[in-house]
Amino acid sequence: MNPENIEIVLVHTTHSGNIGGVARAMKNMGLTRLTLVAPLEYPAPEANWRAASAADVLETARVVSTLDEAIAECQFVVGTSARDRRIPWPLQDARGCAERVAARSVQERVAILFGREDRGLLNEELQRCNLHCHIPTHEGYSSLNLAMAVQIVAYELRMLALSDKTGLAEDVDWDTPFSTSADMARFYAHLEETLVEIGFLNPEAPRQLMPRLNRLFNRVRLDEMELNILRGILTETQKASRRSK
Repeated sequence: MNPENIEIVLVHTTHSGNIGGVARAMKNMGLTRLTLVAPLEYPAPEANWRAASAADVLETARVVSTLDEAIAECQFVVGTSARDRRIPWPLQDARGCAERVAARSVQERVAILFGREDRGLLNEELQRCNLHCHIPTHEGYSSLNLAMAVQIVAYELRMLALSDKTGLAEDVDWDTPFSTSADMARFYAHLEETLVEIGFLNPEAPRQLMPRLNRLFNRVRLDEMELNILRGILTETQKASRRSK
């Protein structure tokens, strides 16, 4: 496991104190890379107070405007989710998630996303992820504080680091780097444009076609060469469609 390749990303955090609590939870478990996506209030005194001796994590935190910017260079993205989704997605508990993250982080940039305090990550944000992480709380009281959720995942990563049982990803010796999140976003836009152009996707009634295709390709994980091949196929498909018209 390489902690320097693991980034905790907080999306639209409302309470600045939670940012400080997350920084403290991260430093407790040996994580230092924090990114904040459009926090409501930051910097803020309450964040510094809650961080206690983890002020250095806050000082080096990135603050960005969009999720796209936060995960652009990441090759493996995990989204935390407390809710059942309309379309099932690859799902792990915190321990299983930590094993996947630890293995990927040896050679890849990994982001773990945590959403808003009141409603978590939106469906379209979760669709950007390769894996969903679910913390199975008791049904009598399922609400987790943001810092607590980060602490649980960070603890599982810490236990793996201490046991030195991070394992190796099945594709650790892959011959081509895996595509970044930014490259995949461009691919999905190209794919949707092509499907509309050839009449396969009706933009007025898209149903769940693009979310399901996102799930398919995020589950498979494309490397850079495979992505270039698919983009080339899409381009030639568009050319053929335009010639036929």
